[in-house]
Amino acid sequence: MDVSDKQLITDYLKGDEKALEILIHRYLKPIYSFVYRYVNNAQEVEDITQEVFIKTWRNIRKFDQNRKFKTWIFSIAKNTSIDWIRKKKTVPFSNFENEEGENTLIKNLTDPAPLPNEIFEQAGIIEILNYTIQHLSPKYRMVLFLRYNDHFNFREIAEILSESLNTVKSRHRRALILLKKLLA
Repeated sequence: MDVSDKQLITDYLKGDEKALEILIHRYLKPIYSFVYRYVNNAQEVEDITQEVFIKTWRNIRKFDQNRKFKTWIFSIAKNTSIDWIRKKKTVPFSNFENEEGENTLIKNLTDPAPLPNEIFEQAGIIEILNYTIQHLSPKYRMVLFLRYNDHFNFREIAEILSESLNTVKSRHRRALILLKKLLA
């Protein structure tokens, strides 16, 4: 029998450590996947996901039980991901110049992205769709991801992203239009 998130939180606050373990296990994969899609950096996803659960644990006593836990934890994941993106430092290309001022990195770069005909030959429709979605801006990608991967409704997405309901609906519509153009 599945225990509700609300009941697990209540049990944890009463001292049941197992309840928190169940809650973490329930959301580990969805949060990991969400963070991966948000930051698109496999090396950092585990650290960011861990930070999400640390923040959740630290703030669970402040959680308003009139809200949905799922939207609350995804909001934490979004904010933690944004914080990571802001802190991320870039390496200027000038750091790769040799004594003569030539940038050896640029000379050796090749575009690893497959050509369009190779994509159609190698991948099924899901892979093509995922590839195309990566070319959308993050604000559109996140709305599509939350809607179709995590099955949030528009109101929940608006709450997670701290945007108005109409903004989320508009981004969803625009994302679908852009996706259709990119796939055409």
